[in-house]
Amino acid sequence: MTGPVALRKLRGVTANATRHHILCLGGAVIDRKYRGRAAPQFATSNPVDAAQSFGGVARNVAETLARLGVSTALATLVGEDGNGTALLDHLAALNVQVDLIGRNPHRRTAEYIAVLEPEGRLLIGLAEMAIFEDLTPGWLGKLPIEKADWVFADCNLPPETLNTLLQRRRKGSFRLAVDAVSAPKAKRLPQDLSGIDLLFLNRDEAAAIADQAVPVPVQAALHIQSAGAARVVVMLGAEGCLLADQDGCTFLPAAATTCVDVTGAGDALIGGCLWQISCGAPLTEAVATGMRAAALTIASDATVRPDMSPALLGVGENLHAR
Repeated sequence: MTGPVALRKLRGVTANATRHHILCLGGAVIDRKYRGRAAPQFATSNPVDAAQSFGGVARNVAETLARLGVSTALATLVGEDGNGTALLDHLAALNVQVDLIGRNPHRRTAEYIAVLEPEGRLLIGLAEMAIFEDLTPGWLGKLPIEKADWVFADCNLPPETLNTLLQRRRKGSFRLAVDAVSAPKAKRLPQDLSGIDLLFLNRDEAAAIADQAVPVPVQAALHIQSAGAARVVVMLGAEGCLLADQDGCTFLPAAATTCVDVTGAGDALIGGCLWQISCGAPLTEAVATGMRAAALTIASDATVRPDMSPALLGVGENLHAR
């Protein structure tokens, strides 16, 4: 740790007393997007349209869940700066519990810069996320994760913290979902994946864990299952999703959609899927809901659609009994 980190308390809630339906652990970031007005040219200036929003995988998933009406908390670290304050205030306004978010005066709030092609595809991403190095096993040990029904973690957590989390899951009653975030960060997961109830990855991340030179999603998913993950969702972008569970592998094709901005699509899929899984839906139905959330997100310029709701996803109030 680089210095003392205090937990921010809101509305009289304490870390020891709070119970959350879903607790999200990992990245909370300021996103800056720069979308080119023309095909990019390197080593020179390019005209862009700029936008700023809140991001980070765990933060995006927490916001999506809150907009879908799920009791949600986020545990992460932000700096003692204006970006950190804005991030906390935005989450609190959405009724995301932020009492487990620490503020570190020795680090800057994380930032992610996305440079997009005119069509909305990501050209390059730049990340300043040194603050997440302080999400240590000691930090994790102070969190009441056993009080959650589901814990969602992204691989912005350091390797030793992810390993500790899986060890706690093997001894605890909560259920654990994990997102790999990127191919390099996927390698932070331990070889023994037992304890992961649901693992989300894209094609390259699955190949990285399975140590494949050429990504073969079905083989990678089965390898990941054999390493201990109970259920695996391989997100294949515009193709759809590959699911692996105790019944084998299932492919769900994606519906055609207009691509405005791909940023946040995977996080929307995770949020929609976790919402339905936590309500008792089978994996195929839950992922289908998540895919609708992703398609709606791609069709907008928002990282998390402000109008995300059960009605927008076409899911009524007769949700599955938990």
